[in-house]
Amino acid sequence: MLRLGLLLLILPLFVLMGLYFWEFSNVRECTLIQAGYWDYVASTCRDTPQPFIPWVERHPWLVNGGMLLSVAGLVLCMLRLYVRKR
Repeated sequence: MLRLGLLLLILPLFVLMGLYFWEFSNVRECTLIQAGYWDYVASTCRDTPQPFIPWVERHPWLVNGGMLLSVAGLVLCMLRLYVRKR
């Protein structure tokens, strides 16, 4: 139960951070190398300015689901550490 809890606690955070920084690298490439504007809805580089839309508004199920899995992992870890070995 402790291993599952640690996996659920840590893995969603790394997945969320990985996906976020993957998109962030695309945004930086668009703005710095191609001198364009990133379209957050279509995930493409454009020539005209685009409005900023936060990541949590574009992927609410992914963010909230990942955080819920992390909290479930924390609860499993706390339960395992709280219960005494027999």
